[in-house]
Amino acid sequence: MELRQLEYFVTVAELASFTKAAEALHVAQPGVSAQVRKLERELGHDLLDRSSRTVRLTPVGATVLPQAQAALAAVAAVRRTVDELSGLVRGRVTIGTVISMGKAIDLPGLLASFHEAHSGVEIGLTEDSSEHLLEALHAGRIDLAVIGRTGTRPPGITLYDIVNEPLVAAVGHQDPLAGRERVGLAELADRALICLTQGTGLRSVVEAACAGAGFRPHIAFEAADPHVLAQLAGRGLGVALIPASLARANEAEVRLVEIDRPRIHGSLALAWRTDGPTSPAGAALVAHARARLPRAD
Repeated sequence: MELRQLEYFVTVAELASFTKAAEALHVAQPGVSAQVRKLERELGHDLLDRSSRTVRLTPVGATVLPQAQAALAAVAAVRRTVDELSGLVRGRVTIGTVISMGKAIDLPGLLASFHEAHSGVEIGLTEDSSEHLLEALHAGRIDLAVIGRTGTRPPGITLYDIVNEPLVAAVGHQDPLAGRERVGLAELADRALICLTQGTGLRSVVEAACAGAGFRPHIAFEAADPHVLAQLAGRGLGVALIPASLARANEAEVRLVEIDRPRIHGSLALAWRTDGPTSPAGAALVAHARARLPRAD
């Protein structure tokens, strides 16, 4: 009995199709069929019922399947243990990031240096809101995320702050606020505000600060890309609440006005499951990111 035979059998059983199993395994279908037949001959029983379009388990196959799955999981665990002891890391990792991150950190550079250090690891990247990224972390769909910090540490998640900067009011050059150096947050109670979408860390920070100042913000426009927020403000459509560095990057279109009473800060943090990633490759990614990105003050 070979591990390859067990792998082919389990894949066919889980996908209920020799064709889909061959595609998933990147093997020609006749090869999959031949190896499963060889396993059945060795065991002396049919494991799969091929009499209909959908491949089904026979009673013997249904009994064997959990044990075959356990055997493959045990072999994978042995390989992970050996990899950890030898320092050899392979597999796949996925990092998630908020769409509104912009150029706050050099994410391409981070991933490139990780690939150079661990060329055997396949890297995946996904963009979403902080809320959805946290859900993906809990579910184990991603290993590491760059999220907007809201001030409260989510349960079961470890945070490592990497960016912390003030939010400012960005307005068009003809806006009444354009000639001022600073504005109190409460003064924006009657203004049309331009902000990031629901579920982002910065949006949560803005809403909490406005509530503390005694008003509910009137969000006239929202977008996932913070550069779009600056462009909308530059066209005179409202006051964009964005990080100071982003306002400076769009100074040709907007005027930066400091917000005080109170000051508001936007933060980005690395986030991962407190009980650790599920693979050595995931743990290596977390360690690499912490080493490359300095902790914010």
